[in-house]
Amino acid sequence: RVLVRIKDLTLQKADQEVWVRGRIHTSRAKGKQCFLVLRQQQFNIQALVAVGQHASKQMVKFAANITKESIVDVEGVVRKAFQKVGGCTQQDVELHVQRIYVISSAEPRLPLQLDDAVRPEVEGDEDGRATVNQDTRLDNRIIDLRTSTSQAIFCLQSGICQLFRETLIRKGFVEIQTPKIISAASEGGANVFTVSYFKTSAYLAQSPQLYKQMCICADFDKVFCVGPVFRAEDSNTHRHLTEFVGLDIEMAFNYHYHEVVDEIADTLVQIFKGLQERFQTEIQTVGKQFPCEPFKFLEPTLRLEYREGVAMLREAGVEMGDEEDLSTPNEKLLGRLVKEKYDTDFYILDKYPLAVRPFYTMPDPANPKTSNSYDMFMRGEEILSGAQRIHDPQLLTERAKHHGIDLEKIKAYIDSFRFGAPPHAGGGIGLERVTMLYLGLHNVRQTSMFPRDPKRLTP
Repeated sequence: RVLVRIKDLTLQKADQEVWVRGRIHTSRAKGKQCFLVLRQQQFNIQALVAVGQHASKQMVKFAANITKESIVDVEGVVRKAFQKVGGCTQQDVELHVQRIYVISSAEPRLPLQLDDAVRPEVEGDEDGRATVNQDTRLDNRIIDLRTSTSQAIFCLQSGICQLFRETLIRKGFVEIQTPKIISAASEGGANVFTVSYFKTSAYLAQSPQLYKQMCICADFDKVFCVGPVFRAEDSNTHRHLTEFVGLDIEMAFNYHYHEVVDEIADTLVQIFKGLQERFQTEIQTVGKQFPCEPFKFLEPTLRLEYREGVAMLREAGVEMGDEEDLSTPNEKLLGRLVKEKYDTDFYILDKYPLAVRPFYTMPDPANPKTSNSYDMFMRGEEILSGAQRIHDPQLLTERAKHHGIDLEKIKAYIDSFRFGAPPHAGGGIGLERVTMLYLGLHNVRQTSMFPRDPKRLTP
């Protein structure tokens, strides 16, 4: 017998003898028969154990008493189903069991029921059936990750990383690995985690930016990295984590920083297109529990200047100054306005006020109040913040003083540019946010496998 994946059990396999390993999702005894649903990741199939040539009454009873979530090996024959099997991904066939072996038995009492965990919340509200709240899910994350929805989310998230790498390598970028234990706060701020480092203290990196820029100074021209980023921000919001995965890009340019903006935007567009082409099953699986409009984007990507965005908000009745940063509610409102006007969920906001950007941001040579910086948005929420970096050490020193930053703490950063640095720009993307917003989910903890926030350090 051949070991077969459940997702490959289709009509083409009808009448073949197969061997399947899976989990018992549900079991139901009915007279001399027992109906099992076997599950592998987001795929499942109905299996029938019936008294006959290959199964005794004792075997039927044995199968009916196997606890949910136990891992079993099943040997049997694939048969065409008399009618579509509702509730299973493999609806045209069922498995007629000849032998069944328990490989690993689950405890009879589960901390949560998987059927409850995948039930759309509106359905639970309507009929009074149980749904599982977020803390229960995260406290029992191993069980929650077995749901078809979680399996689909993290398969798609893996696809984002794969497409990110594929696209940038095709564009001539080099992947680098940067230190996560550093000697000074990487962005000169206070939102860092301090760790004991032998006889002194060190910090967990807020960003790989310094090392990306050092690589540009070392003539790598185009670099990217994928790795953990740590932010000691006491933000208990739907989109903040204290540890997340950063997809970071840095690139030297020849004429204008928009060369970098266009390259990053195209990278994201290639990711969106790749997800549409390769992950429709996962998108549809998540959509069953969390219905959402398909993600829309333009090619080339819509780019608006910050002043245009402010003008749109003012037309909608928002009062804000020219040099005021966008609040979260205004970000979301602007996203809705852009969607109504341009029919896109993805856009770039360019030329932010210099006053609201970090010290290392290059001022706009044509307007001292604006900067060569940009954010990118999905469904009205920021997923990338980036800028042209100041590569002149004298100007960088002046801007750091203007921001009141202790120059000793960023000496290594400024010194990086003293031996010739090309003009360059870049940005950092939050992987969990991209996954959340592409799928139209409501909390970044749904797209972080083991989330870390100010209140959660386990599992």
